[in-house]
Amino acid sequence: MATISIIGTGNMGTAIARLALAAGSDVQVVARDVAQAAAVDPAVTAAPFGDALTGDVVVLALPYPALDDVVTTYGDQLASKVVVDITNPLDFATFDALVVPADSSAAAGLADRLPGAKVVKAFNTSFAATLATGAVGGLPTTVLVAGDDADAKAALADAIDGVRVVDAGPLRRARELEAVGFLQLTLAAGEKTGWDAGFVLA
Repeated sequence: MATISIIGTGNMGTAIARLALAAGSDVQVVARDVAQAAAVDPAVTAAPFGDALTGDVVVLALPYPALDDVVTTYGDQLASKVVVDITNPLDFATFDALVVPADSSAAAGLADRLPGAKVVKAFNTSFAATLATGAVGGLPTTVLVAGDDADAKAALADAIDGVRVVDAGPLRRARELEAVGFLQLTLAAGEKTGWDAGFVLA
């Protein structure tokens, strides 16, 4: 059985937890408010932020600025795990730029800070609503995954069910995935598309 820890109880964390439960994975949800973690689904194991992570796969279902706290709190534990970065590193003051260098990505920065971890980028090009329904415009929701470790990407794919997982290549492709995520967010925020829309592979 796959084991997965999800840090965060927002819409994305909740949707990913349910994809993992659908795959039969053992799911731990970690949050500062344990009651919120428990409310994600009766089948998850709730734990307070700072407790040991039980999953071999750890999903950081948090805003980009929260990654600093995760690295500080869990750096040693994450060294042996598959770490899934779902963030889109936007400048939320202007909503008009990414805040990472043009030749890098949030995921690459995280990998530099967690040298023992197997960092992958995933879920950032999908809205929570499309993860929850498993469909976009009548087609299966596509989850693009980038990473340098094939086994890590396979472990994530095995831990979830209900979406189409596509290998997008090495971790350097995270830059392009973050650009796509940025575009989707600006389109939705500008009411050009809905928050239940998205890009899929036909």
